[in-house]
Amino acid sequence: MNMTKYFKFFEIAYLIIAIVFSVETVLRWNTDRPKAYIFLLFAVLAVFMYFFRKKYRKRFENQDRKK
Repeated sequence: MNMTKYFKFFEIAYLIIAIVFSVETVLRWNTDRPKAYIFLLFAVLAVFMYFFRKKYRKRFENQDRKK
């Protein structure tokens, strides 16, 4: 299995994690606001990591093509 496929798998995993944390944020918003903020922070962090990993994977693919 190619290394970029692993990178793509982890990108998708970060998106799934962001969705789960977003749902938890919505569910806890009215009952437990401090935990909702923590889940919101993790959701934003997971989205950031998705885009960061995507950019890193694209750079890695471009380096492989140059060789």
